[in-house]
Amino acid sequence: MTSLKGYTCNCCGEYHEELPTSYGSPAPVYYYDVAPEELNDRFELDDDLCIMDNEHFFIRGCIEIPITSTAEHLIWGAWVSLSEANFNKTNAHWDKQELLEPMIGWLSTDLPCYPDTVNLKAMVHFRPNGIRPYIELEPTDHPLAVEYRIGVTIERVQEIASELCINSNNSIEE
Repeated sequence: MTSLKGYTCNCCGEYHEELPTSYGSPAPVYYYDVAPEELNDRFELDDDLCIMDNEHFFIRGCIEIPITSTAEHLIWGAWVSLSEANFNKTNAHWDKQELLEPMIGWLSTDLPCYPDTVNLKAMVHFRPNGIRPYIELEPTDHPLAVEYRIGVTIERVQEIASELCINSNNSIEE
């Protein structure tokens, strides 16, 4: 197995020893289209669940992409829309140990370093013990779905880290 290496940042030009392998978005993409003064009226948002305008429902999960030649994964914390019925079922079972059946949803996060990822079809797989759900992407020719299926190289993870400038003030939230 190969160990993860550092990367040279595009923003500061410096080499960083630690290679980030986990990124996330604190809210669904639609949150960022709303005027700041309207956010409290239109959104109920916590770390894992979100309701927009009392009619759009989201859950946060993890897209886990294998990093080839390692035991590691590139993890994207992403939001998926659910039907109201599935969201209510999820909410009702949130603190219970029983697992729910997988649910169909639509990716609601615009992931950097890829062409438009919003509305990619996905399955949400629930996990025990408060672990965020696993997001399975529908097999398509979209670059994210392809990487999800076949994995990414360490060089690709370094490229993503370099583009996202995680060690600068312009970083995406982990």
